Amino acid sequence: MIISFLSRAGSGPANPLNPALMIGTVTLPRLPTLLAETLAAILCIGTAAFAATTDWVDNQGGRMRLVALAPDAEGHIRAALQIEPQPGWITYWREPGQSGIPPQVTLAPNSGIKLEKTGYPIPKRITVGAIQEIGYDAPVTLPLDFTIEGKTPAKLELTAFIGFCKEICIPFQAEYSLALPTSEQPTAHELALLDAAKASLPQAPSSDFALESHSLSADAKNLSLHLTLPDATGENPAIYVTGPTGYVFFQQANAKREGTAYSADIAIAKLPKNYDIKGKTWGVLVVDGDRAMETTLAFE
Repeated sequence: MIISFLSRAGSGPANPLNPALMIGTVTLPRLPTLLAETLAAILCIGTAAFAATTDWVDNQGGRMRLVALAPDAEGHIRAALQIEPQPGWITYWREPGQSGIPPQVTLAPNSGIKLEKTGYPIPKRITVGAIQEIGYDAPVTLPLDFTIEGKTPAKLELTAFIGFCKEICIPFQAEYSLALPTSEQPTAHELALLDAAKASLPQAPSSDFALESHSLSADAKNLSLHLTLPDATGENPAIYVTGPTGYVFFQQANAKREGTAYSADIAIAKLPKNYDIKGKTWGVLVVDGDRAMETTLAFE
């Protein structure tokens, strides 16, 4: 029996999720035990839970579960995906860098529910050999905002797909089914968890933390940013620019900090063939000390 797994390096065809990941194979000589363990690591199915929180679904690299509140009067559902990597393992931001698998949440077909937004707490750069990744090496909770379209369904049913990485990268998929009782009140623990997840998100621009201007060079190889930072001193901030889907840029050059004013050039790697940036909108996340700000870059 041959089971595929994801490795940071080695031989084999490129993983379509990210060209930096490679696919390898492992032979399982003891089918009953090892097959069960490997399949459990790659694909885990969560059973239906008639409460505001599902059971944890476990994987070799960690575990995750779904938390959701009953719909409000406008049909909005506050929810969150809790992810807990095992010590030494990591999981990923929405753009994982040179390697990794970004989180994906997919609702059941014809569910009558729409995923409006997935929130991402402040990530960090993680260096693994020569690979630069962006993600989390500690428990993280992703806020999820859903909207009901039409009649309120009895359940919130979805599939969550993430990656855990250490020496190897393991795709982790779990299916969740959570009842949506309209009369049930959330517990203090559930509310606190969702409030804490929301508070962990980057803030919107403000008078003391904002992007003042941006410009892309004629050859589209450098993006110049001018920022106002919340503090006049400190190390240079981390900057993550998200371009087309699957692209993130974070290598800085010509960085200069003068009081609360900061400027830097971000190196733009190769973009998709025939990519026309006119009219496009990119994202930028700036992390300065214990504060983070996220906004958009519009290109005329």
